[in-house]
Amino acid sequence: MNHWIIAPIILPAMIAPIVAYVMRYDMLLSRVFSLSATVFLTAISFALVLLAADGTVHVYRLGDWPAPFGIVLVLDRLSAMMLLVTSVLALLTQMHAIATGWDARGWHFHALFQFQLMGINGAFLTGDAFNLFVFFEVLLIASYGMMIHSGGKKRLQAGLQYVVMNLAGSTLFLFALGTLYAVTGTLNIADLAVKVQEIPPEDAGLIRVAAMLLMIVFAIKAALFPVQFWLPGTYANAPAPVAALFAIMTKVGAYSIIRIHTVVFGPDTPALDGLPGDWLFPAAVITTFIGAFGVLGAKRLMQLISFSVLGSMGTLMLAISAFTPEAGLAALYYLLHSTFAAAALFLLADLVITHRNSGDLLKAAPPTVQNGLFAALFFAAAIGMAGMPPLSGFLGKLLVLDALATHPHMAWAWVAVLGGSLLTIVGFARAGSLLFWKSTAAEVKPAEAHDALPADITPSGPAALFPTFAALGLLAALTIFAGPVSRYLEATVDELHDPTPYIEQVLVNQGETKDLSDHDEDGGYDAEADTDADTAEGESH
Repeated sequence: MNHWIIAPIILPAMIAPIVAYVMRYDMLLSRVFSLSATVFLTAISFALVLLAADGTVHVYRLGDWPAPFGIVLVLDRLSAMMLLVTSVLALLTQMHAIATGWDARGWHFHALFQFQLMGINGAFLTGDAFNLFVFFEVLLIASYGMMIHSGGKKRLQAGLQYVVMNLAGSTLFLFALGTLYAVTGTLNIADLAVKVQEIPPEDAGLIRVAAMLLMIVFAIKAALFPVQFWLPGTYANAPAPVAALFAIMTKVGAYSIIRIHTVVFGPDTPALDGLPGDWLFPAAVITTFIGAFGVLGAKRLMQLISFSVLGSMGTLMLAISAFTPEAGLAALYYLLHSTFAAAALFLLADLVITHRNSGDLLKAAPPTVQNGLFAALFFAAAIGMAGMPPLSGFLGKLLVLDALATHPHMAWAWVAVLGGSLLTIVGFARAGSLLFWKSTAAEVKPAEAHDALPADITPSGPAALFPTFAALGLLAALTIFAGPVSRYLEATVDELHDPTPYIEQVLVNQGETKDLSDHDEDGGYDAEADTDADTAEGESH
């Protein structure tokens, strides 16, 4: 086994407690260790992408126990890509937090940051549905602490709503897993893919229930209608670098839908008859419009960006709901784009609000000397999020529209994408004119003021601006290298829609795993018997 596969989980899991308990009173040391770990994690993730690029599915069996009884981590093109996106995003947001002093405004920022990376990476790597639940809880517990970082009444209120919604989702997740295990006797994703296909439609009532419960759970994580209301309040009130990192959180829900409802509950599953996709499409259309109208009517900058993230999730789910290879390619490309577009906007918003001492669009402060630079950056980030050329959002939405051209409800999809884009453009244009052109010279009340920066922090310095420039540069790179990226994503989607290699690597090609027949009379594992068997095998050679 390649032990580097487990490194994206082990590395942050080891760094987090060290930072929390050994370096809790030394901010400089915490920053050095945590940032170094994130840089190392990015390098590992890039190496894993290269490892999975040839299409080989790599399986890591914890304790050498065979699947489906043992815990497995699975690295394929999709999981490797998501690991790299997460680590790059984490690096940019952590650099911004350090440069602007956000990490010093509360306790244990870097420890919680690393724990959250552990949960996100585990969710992308796990090959077991129950461990997907476990890693969901790890990343959510860490995100609770990061959400209320630096305190404040509004932040605590938004955090409470965030906690309640996700606890409800976790409860439904357990119900779904219990139902699934009662029917199939397994929670290993590869094993589920085999057993669900064998269930005849007339005996599949509980499987349909489990599939729909899982879809609802993942829809909650992805902020899909009718449970989308938690996202604007949470993201708008979270610290800016935390909101930027949360751009990948909704993608965990999208990833789970792609993984589970393609590999296990695929569109050709006799027991389901297209049930999840039929429900997902109208919810995605409504989510897109809610996000677009929210952008149009937003009164604060962070609120506006939060609604734009919601609208982008609707567009992403439109592509996912088709469950075809063409739509899958469009969904993955748009997932990459929307993640970095949202991060760029949140990081830039933090700098703008800090300069103006307010995020209120209706009571904007007079322009500052940085007005031209910030206006240019805001224009670039806005056209990226709205899906205008020349950045990757235009290509992403074009791919989505093309993939849905043969959809039975194609007209609704086109109206949602094009209409939502128009409303988003108008909303961002309105916000930009109020922020950078209009001067009301309104006095900012203390309750409206942005969290004050430490005296030694320069929000317009190179270190503070670099993460925003880097995120926008990634959008440009997705446009320039759209061809190679699309070819990688096409191969990734082909793997998803033909899960045979995935299933074979997990269940068939088990290598030298432990023999489950080597148990003592009490049912425990007999290590001596296993050792004797290995010795006899060596002597035979």
